[in-house]
Amino acid sequence: MTTKPIKWTHLKYLFWFGPILTIMGITAQEVAGEWSPISLALLIAGLLIIGLWFLLLDQIAPGFWGRRSTQVGTNAIIATLAMFVIIGLINFLGVRYGVQIDLTENQLFTLSPQSQQVVRNLDQSVKVWVFESPANPADQELLENYRRYGSNLEFEFVDPQLQPEFAQKFNVNYIGEVYLEYGNQRELVQTISQGERLSEVQLTNAIERITGDRTDKVYFLQGHGERLLEASDEAGLSQAVSALETKNFTVEPLNLAEQTAVPDDASLIVIAGPKRALFEPEVQALEDYLAQGGSLLVMIDPDTNPGLEPLLSDWGVTLTNQIVIDASGQGRLVGLGPATPLVTQYGDHPITQDFGTGFSIYPLAQPVDMEPVEGIQETPLVITNPQSWAENTPEQQPLEFNEQEGDRPGPLVLGVALSRQAESSTASPTLEPETTETPDAEGEDTDEPEATETPDAEGEDTDELETTETPDAEGEDTDEPETTETPDAEGEDTDEPETTETPDAEGEDTDEPEATETPEASPSPIQTDKSQAKEDDAESRLIVYGNSNFATDSWFDQQLNPDIFINSVSWLSKRDAQALSISPKEPEDRRINLTPVQSGILGWLALLIVPAFGFLTAGMLWWLRR
Repeated sequence: MTTKPIKWTHLKYLFWFGPILTIMGITAQEVAGEWSPISLALLIAGLLIIGLWFLLLDQIAPGFWGRRSTQVGTNAIIATLAMFVIIGLINFLGVRYGVQIDLTENQLFTLSPQSQQVVRNLDQSVKVWVFESPANPADQELLENYRRYGSNLEFEFVDPQLQPEFAQKFNVNYIGEVYLEYGNQRELVQTISQGERLSEVQLTNAIERITGDRTDKVYFLQGHGERLLEASDEAGLSQAVSALETKNFTVEPLNLAEQTAVPDDASLIVIAGPKRALFEPEVQALEDYLAQGGSLLVMIDPDTNPGLEPLLSDWGVTLTNQIVIDASGQGRLVGLGPATPLVTQYGDHPITQDFGTGFSIYPLAQPVDMEPVEGIQETPLVITNPQSWAENTPEQQPLEFNEQEGDRPGPLVLGVALSRQAESSTASPTLEPETTETPDAEGEDTDEPEATETPDAEGEDTDELETTETPDAEGEDTDEPETTETPDAEGEDTDEPETTETPDAEGEDTDEPEATETPEASPSPIQTDKSQAKEDDAESRLIVYGNSNFATDSWFDQQLNPDIFINSVSWLSKRDAQALSISPKEPEDRRINLTPVQSGILGWLALLIVPAFGFLTAGMLWWLRR
């Protein structure tokens, strides 16, 4: 009896049941959300059929593995699987170690250095509540950018209709309100909508306000034709004032003609574009304020005489009253004249450290000259390009550089920052710190550090507290540290360290170690070492700009102008621990507003003229090649 060989020819079609059953099992698991017995059975059956097919493949198709087509197909399958593995690894690494590259013109999707520093400096949790649903992808991406730089910033999107308890907690009035929560403090940031998304500028400023532990007061000098703090036809400073208020500054006017000194709560004084000279006592008050560790921002336009020469010359600063002319042609590209320098070069200073080659604009500016002064550190802030010059006779047209008429070639300095150690507020020509003065019997003053005075039996004073000075019989002073000196009956002094001496009834001295005497009330409080160290570390700061137009409402929002002004005020107020850099960037409106005629022309071009030209060209080519 012979057996017929198994015909494997048609068994090869059974292989397709393996992939089909495998796909069915995986699909059933995805639909059900879990592995059920049916989905597992389908998956296992499919995998078994695939495995059996590989085992019996040599019998089903003899010589299959040796065929060239098999080798090519196997290589293709292996290459495809390797590609999927590589792509999977790249995606895994990309998700775990994400890196973003911002290719937008204004780096719109990258937080500014200021925002990054603000988030890094958070020492407690700050939460952003966005009362909007569903979450806008742009707002969510912005908040994710914040969280990448600091884990203490959290955010949550809340639907006020589905979670009314949170809406009542924050007193939400409109859908789209954004709040900050910091401890027990809550602050409304802004109200977003489809046309106005979450702003990095407002959010960063709100974080600085709610987490800030200080509020500095900025006084703007008034009474000499200075720029007004409100909007006006003569270019006020309303935008600059608003920007300072968002940074936790309090702005107030100051008239030194009505008071004799700068207020004690002043963080700095701003002199913005005075047109008339200050009175001599006003200048003296400003000099005294600077000497005691104050800060002053001076912005003076050409063709004015504010009478500040004594103050500025003491710091080595001179204003030449010339007009800076920019002949580089950069300003003409954006509609600026030659008398409006476009600056792209800045000094190495915390105020300008992140400006790079950004633009700032200074209409009708004068150069600021500096001379080295011992003890004063000076740093140029704003520097014009080499194609500029200082014009001495701007009334002569056309404007041309003429060195014989006093013109000076560039580059020129338009702003400078200066600092020096403050003078001690208690220093005087005849007195030493921590001393009191008491006239002796002959009317002469004696200087006694930290001393108290008690009259003895004969009405003479004895001064004792670590160091005392008492005139002897001949009126001469003797100074001995850590001793007390009392004249005996013969007028001679006896010095004993750490002792007190009191004449007895016979005029002889008795020395009693560590004896104490009841002092009278001290004429002045004794200064502590801590307060003295604070005075020693105090620093006077001065910034001088040869222009005030850049901070006015007409020019304040142009390029880096607001950053120059705000960073100058921040540095002068000695907020050195806070970030000083460029402000967060806002998206630019790139929409093209077409007139009805332009819209009609564009429509005819797209729908008729361009297609007709294409058909005509194709027809001509066909005719030539037929």
